[in-house]
Amino acid sequence: MLDLTFSEEQEMLRDTVRSLLAEHAPLTVAREMEDDPVGYPDELWKRMAELDLLGLLLPEEHGGSGMTALEGVVLYEELGRSLAPTPHFVSCVASGLAIARGGDAEQRSRWLPRIATGEAVLTPAWLEPDRGFGPEGVQTRATSDDGGETYVVTGVKRHVLFAAAATRLLVFARTGDGPEEIDLFLVDPQAPGVRLTQQRSVASDTQYRVDLEGVRVPAADRLGAPGSGWATWTAVRDDALIMLAAWAVGAAEHTQAMTVQYAKDREQFGKPIGAFQAIAHYLADRQTELDGARTLVHEAAWARATGRPTGRLAPMAKLFACRMFRDLTATAQQVHGGNGFTLEYDVQLFFRRAKALQLSWWGERDLEELIAADVLDG
Repeated sequence: MLDLTFSEEQEMLRDTVRSLLAEHAPLTVAREMEDDPVGYPDELWKRMAELDLLGLLLPEEHGGSGMTALEGVVLYEELGRSLAPTPHFVSCVASGLAIARGGDAEQRSRWLPRIATGEAVLTPAWLEPDRGFGPEGVQTRATSDDGGETYVVTGVKRHVLFAAAATRLLVFARTGDGPEEIDLFLVDPQAPGVRLTQQRSVASDTQYRVDLEGVRVPAADRLGAPGSGWATWTAVRDDALIMLAAWAVGAAEHTQAMTVQYAKDREQFGKPIGAFQAIAHYLADRQTELDGARTLVHEAAWARATGRPTGRLAPMAKLFACRMFRDLTATAQQVHGGNGFTLEYDVQLFFRRAKALQLSWWGERDLEELIAADVLDG
């Protein structure tokens, strides 16, 4: 039976995370970390490790907590609410789950405990210039050398988050000509042939262009069996989409709360602007969409946690939550008037991140293709 009520333990987790972020990641920290070369405060990362939040979704046998997508949603709604700048998603979700599901025993035992304690930070180097999110977008090449003992990797990656702070880059590289003949390689960002160039984005987050020029990678640093990289990434996809959707919901909730309060406090013609029907109806429409997105995200997390199919629910959650987040922040700016576009007000922080998240980690068209495939094939 579908039950979207969070347990007492899950609500305790929410209280713990909210308290931590209130102390170590108020919105002033998000401002301070914009375009920072590292991109996150070390003290926040350490505190998250001490509270076992970094290994929340990782296997218990490798130092994680082995929690489900429901606990992940609790965490990510709070991370979104505070715009907490951390590499948790790239390291503890995307890369960590890829190693947990696609790595061999040695790779799991070597990397997962270090990810769970925050000692190691990993980040995917996936997207390439002028290419898409699908397997055909991966054109970086990895060629076998030294009798199969080494791979030589050459290509260009963009939008690699926290690359300068990473212990390893999880590089997607093509090892054959088949559509999904792709492998994942653990590449040292300090290795010869790797060049990092910081990029600027609408969200002012910390991302890099990574140029790989004949980078030599030991075969032992190829993740899992030959040619299994894309299958591993596909297995991780639904968890990643649900966490991103939850982040969008948390951030949207905070934006809506700010906007409602502003509509109560700001007066025109002798009364609060929220008393005017046009603004009241705007806020009502956005609240309806926000509540719908939250329910969809929670259902997707519940399905993932209980072993039910999420091939449709996960992309639906990310698609709808990010679209809602972008529309809600746009309305928030309109309600704030000229103040919504000034740096002194926080609403612009959320608006810029809403658009960035809508475009990244599987864009709208790619999500629609995933949903359509499930609808038609189902």
